Amino acid sequence: MASRTVCRVFQRRFASAVAAQRPSLAEVRSQRNAVFSREQARQRALYPRIEKIEVSMQGPGLDGALLVMNKGMSTPLSCARHLTEHHVTNSALALVDGEPWPLHQPLTHSCSLTLLTFKDNDPTLVNEAYWRSCAALLGQVLETAFKDDYTVELLSTREVPVLSGAFCCDVVLDPQLDSWTPSEESLRSLTRGAQQLIHQDLAWEPLEVAPSVALEAFSHSRCKQEEVEQKASQNPKGTVMLYRCGDHVLLSGGPLVARTGLCSQYEVTALHSLGQGSWGLHRRAQGLSLPLQLQAHHTVWRKLRQRAEKLVDVPGPEVAAPPSPPNSPQLPASH
Repeated sequence: MASRTVCRVFQRRFASAVAAQRPSLAEVRSQRNAVFSREQARQRALYPRIEKIEVSMQGPGLDGALLVMNKGMSTPLSCARHLTEHHVTNSALALVDGEPWPLHQPLTHSCSLTLLTFKDNDPTLVNEAYWRSCAALLGQVLETAFKDDYTVELLSTREVPVLSGAFCCDVVLDPQLDSWTPSEESLRSLTRGAQQLIHQDLAWEPLEVAPSVALEAFSHSRCKQEEVEQKASQNPKGTVMLYRCGDHVLLSGGPLVARTGLCSQYEVTALHSLGQGSWGLHRRAQGLSLPLQLQAHHTVWRKLRQRAEKLVDVPGPEVAAPPSPPNSPQLPASH
């Protein structure tokens, strides 16, 4: 008993010493933003002179419409602004020559362009991007939900099908929180954090970068550096995609929708323990959301929420069977 007590005291002191040495979350975010802004400016400088490209619009009532836009500057959203307010408000993603394209990503050549919405006949690509975006939003909330005394490591993002019933974000919290069991109020606090970001209607800014840029941006996270290397090796172009939402920079394995304001009903439903992994105690945060154009009656939402509370099984390495939930009254202070 005495040896275990001494061990716990040592662990707390060691954690405190490490916390004193590591940069604050504000410093980490500032550094990531600086790298993102520098690379964004470098890429924009590749087009010092205005060159014109032709964009052939596709879609209901648009076939045959031709827009003359600026190479390397104009985005699908710029094209939408030449059409109607409906296209600006409801477009979530684009197809450029048939390939998924973020709404804020500059066009670099003459192309055909289709603006995608949640009410298209086949909204599969938009729904997948929306689910991915909701998970990204959940990670952004988790990263800032705890006091600076506690570390939060967002793990590699996994693709979760919409039909799974919940979007997911895997995370490792500070070892001091290993015995913590989140309460309903904790989940509501996370939900409020997400709703604040939704209300701000922040853009998800895309930036395709070389691995060296992403490694510099995530120089304080060995976990994210490994994810950068993995994603770059899987991409034939050898690049990775970064996004910025407010002051939060993230990696993504696929396109995100245009802005947080496209989310409407949004709720964090669970935070499950997955067991020990290579980075510590792995947890899976889960949530449920519907976009602005699709609303659910409260009785339907309640049923969807009950399903979204259940642990989503995401096949992959380092995922252990959930242990018995620890019993601890201690709660971290959340914003």
